[in-house]
Amino acid sequence: MRSSPSLDLSKRVSPRELPELMDGDCTYEEFRDCLRSLQKINRWLLGYRPTLRWLEHMPRQSNAVHILDVGSGGGDLLRTIVHWADRRQIKVDLTGIDLNPYAARAASEFTAARYNIRWVTGDAMAYQPANPVDIAVSSLMAHHLEDDEIVALLQWLDRNVRAGWFINDLERSERSLRMFGLVPWHPIVRHDGPVSFRRAFLRDDWLRLLDAAEIPLDSVTIENWRPGRLCVGRWK
Repeated sequence: MRSSPSLDLSKRVSPRELPELMDGDCTYEEFRDCLRSLQKINRWLLGYRPTLRWLEHMPRQSNAVHILDVGSGGGDLLRTIVHWADRRQIKVDLTGIDLNPYAARAASEFTAARYNIRWVTGDAMAYQPANPVDIAVSSLMAHHLEDDEIVALLQWLDRNVRAGWFINDLERSERSLRMFGLVPWHPIVRHDGPVSFRRAFLRDDWLRLLDAAEIPLDSVTIENWRPGRLCVGRWK
């Protein structure tokens, strides 16, 4: 799918109006192969870098830091965090949660037992972990949500996460659309990528959503990361 010169990117398109194939009726094998393709995209386009840089500022504590990945997909972000934490001798307790039952199955398939990550199927906002969540991260999940769902998620994060939270998602731009179209990804990802960018965000979108969630704007960072990312975070 190529972007059109007349394509209006001034407003975020609702996921209900513009669905992704991955969110529909695909087989486990198709879903798993899409996740593999997305992992390559994250690695090649430096998609983990914003989250890891933000984690550099985490408050140090003697016990393991419980990090919850909301919308964990195939688990590649948490596996990357394991290596990041090992290099810094930081003890971490990691949980990935995703609504799609295929996600936990794929993450378990992709992840060696030595990583010691728990995979949960369910709604993060209804999840009752055994240990309090110190940090929540989310990557490429928010653009799957309607605006009111994002507001509810922001409110839940602010109430339930002790130290801080970080949302790593896409920037809605013509350049991002063009860049994505240059690489022959998995057929479903090739369809869903341009759709994702149209459902993605500008800075003004995040300002509006944060205001609706009643989160003080002076306590939040909103940062562009090239290529194609717009990230929102808060340390409490």
